[in-house]
Amino acid sequence: MSTHVEQREFQAEARQLLDLMIHSIYSNKDTFLRELISNASDALDKLRLEAFRNKDLNVDTSDLHIELDVDKDARTLTIRDNGIGMSRDEVVDLIGTLARSGTGELRKKLREAKDAAASEELIGQFGIGFYSAFMVADKVTLVTHKPGQDAGTRWESSGESTYTIEDVEDAPQGTSVTLHLKPEDADDHLYDYTSQWKLEEIVKKYSDFIAWPIRMEVSRTTKGEDGTDEVTFETKTLNSQKALWARSRDEVSDDEYHEFYKHVAHAWDEPLEIIPMRAEGTFEYQALLFIPTHAPFDLFARERKTGIQLYVKRVFIMDDCEDLIPEYLRFVKGVVDAQDLSLNVSREILQQDRQIRAIRRRLTKKVLSTVKDMATQDADKYRTFWNEFGRVLKEGLISDTDNRDTLLAISSFDSTASAEEQTTLAGYVERMKDGQDEIYYITGESRQLLESSPHMEAFTAKGIEVLLLTDPVDEMWVTSVPEFEGKAFRSVAKGEVDLDTEDEKKAAEAEREEQEKEFGDLLTWMKETLDEHVKEVRLSSRLTTSPACIVGDTFSMSPALERMYKASGQPVPHTKRILELNPGHPLVSGLRAAHDGRTDDPALADTAELLYGMALIAEGGEVDDPARFTHLLADRLARTV
Repeated sequence: MSTHVEQREFQAEARQLLDLMIHSIYSNKDTFLRELISNASDALDKLRLEAFRNKDLNVDTSDLHIELDVDKDARTLTIRDNGIGMSRDEVVDLIGTLARSGTGELRKKLREAKDAAASEELIGQFGIGFYSAFMVADKVTLVTHKPGQDAGTRWESSGESTYTIEDVEDAPQGTSVTLHLKPEDADDHLYDYTSQWKLEEIVKKYSDFIAWPIRMEVSRTTKGEDGTDEVTFETKTLNSQKALWARSRDEVSDDEYHEFYKHVAHAWDEPLEIIPMRAEGTFEYQALLFIPTHAPFDLFARERKTGIQLYVKRVFIMDDCEDLIPEYLRFVKGVVDAQDLSLNVSREILQQDRQIRAIRRRLTKKVLSTVKDMATQDADKYRTFWNEFGRVLKEGLISDTDNRDTLLAISSFDSTASAEEQTTLAGYVERMKDGQDEIYYITGESRQLLESSPHMEAFTAKGIEVLLLTDPVDEMWVTSVPEFEGKAFRSVAKGEVDLDTEDEKKAAEAEREEQEKEFGDLLTWMKETLDEHVKEVRLSSRLTTSPACIVGDTFSMSPALERMYKASGQPVPHTKRILELNPGHPLVSGLRAAHDGRTDDPALADTAELLYGMALIAEGGEVDDPARFTHLLADRLARTV
């Protein structure tokens, strides 16, 4: 028997509000099932907690579960739980949100929301996730019974101007929500939600790790002995319930972690490192992260995925949540399960969320500390990591100033100290010569090119170690990072180099002054001759075997960095550099003698141009006019045969 039937009206704007919700808030209609299963899971959690608190509560908690019940003929889908249920007043208060005073404010918020993703977050704020059911249903019927109440409550609405609410006798413990489904409409992304495979797909995607079993009766077709099809039915649990991140490390086997990694990362390799995390206090979250063994093929692709999934209370919210991990750690895979976020939090809201920012900071520090442990405790594993991800990790030296010191400490680089083993910056500093107060480096395309660069000659001669930086990102971070442990970074291809000791400087002072006098006229003439290309011509202290090299000012942009900016479409003003001459090289001393003897000889200008072009090519650059350079070189060679 039903008693106390009551019909209530929504506020005048309710219908328009429902239209806004159905067509604007949710971008994916499948999420209605996520919302209703999440509500059911909360009801089961609350019942279990209440049963602990109230020992006199007459309630059955032996088989708490969620059930999906499909009636294809009637085109209904019922989501049922045997959880805490609701009283009549709670139904009016919680399910009837639209009938309360929040309607006007919600409409205002919806108008202010710029797009569907931003407005979707409002559902959680106003408690109207239940109404997502009207995206897929013409009518929704809710029957609920709270333990300790004499009767249950039945609520029903077609989403128009009214809803009905009444008492019902003999309603089972918990809540059931029956959706009278709309016709299937593929163009409107409205699928057949009585389809067994579709429901299994949605549960697997959004609710696989819900702690309670989600059950559904499924059909199985087999061949009988007479060859005819036989259809049998069985109850199937659709979700795995295996939220590995909610279990302690010693409760989970490596095989389970590896299988979960392959599932969440869509990968074939084994994880290089497993990082479980748990935070309690002001806000709570759990995380399970993985560092892969191999870099994904799209690590440097524009459309790459970050690989961190966001859950709220084990309910899947978002794939590839970019706000949970910095860009330079995009290779990290795994899940984060937050306890206090809205189920409908949007990407735009995440960027402003204080909790998400705090989680991001902690995840970042945990990953970096894990890499640091690898470097100190397992050299082979660290070497594998750095070979795969070192290039992308160094991007953090530019973007993450808060963790820059940690990043510098865990980074490795090629250097002239060893052809086989890379070095850390701490190792470099430890090997620095007495009196050396700078970390020297050179950037370029390959180790072979850098080792043969004229800029390296004086450093090689004096046995001073130089970092050989060949990744494109190296061109960027060395200009952003001022120092390491008080030692400034210094390019061997910029500024003036002075590697002599005080005694060596005194011994060579007279010779140096004499050279400046001898080559003064040549330097002035070459500056005038090559004025289009260089800002200065001077004698070099960094050359031992090459006749010339080109260097930049201490804080100038390197040619390689200029090329990178131009390749990306960014205009870069051309910067003249400095041509340095080796006074001890026969070509330079011969050019000086020739200039002193026949100042007006036009062939000398060609020689100066060739000398400049040779210096450009020696550092891996390109001459401005290859055809002219080739013509001058061929003409000069022809005179020697």
